[in-house]
Amino acid sequence: MSRLPGRDERGSAVVDFVLVVVVLVPIFLGILQLALVLHVRNTLTSAASEGARYAATSDRGPADGVQKARQQVAGVLGPAYYQDIDAGPIDIDGAPGVEVVIHATVPALGLGGPSVELSVRGTAVEEGAP
Repeated sequence: MSRLPGRDERGSAVVDFVLVVVVLVPIFLGILQLALVLHVRNTLTSAASEGARYAATSDRGPADGVQKARQQVAGVLGPAYYQDIDAGPIDIDGAPGVEVVIHATVPALGLGGPSVELSVRGTAVEEGAP
């Protein structure tokens, strides 16, 4: 069997490659963005919890918890990943406690562009509470 003239398959690999890349690159970038957001969220949650526990000790206050949370975030992510950190007293099942709240914005792929807003909380019962 002879080949028909004009039915050459040269260059078809390039077309196949482009068709596959157009699908795979957005999927890969989406997974990368999800991983970044989850990493930042988990780090901020850990920092908020640590700040709340620190603020709940008997010789500390909410301002100390904010400072501790700032140190935790700056040590792992840097200050660019959070907007503000608030702390204050709360009631936890009838016991006095401290709550630390961190508000953050995670840019797309860490570079800029559309961002994801996060707000995480950490709470702790004050030392010596009944």
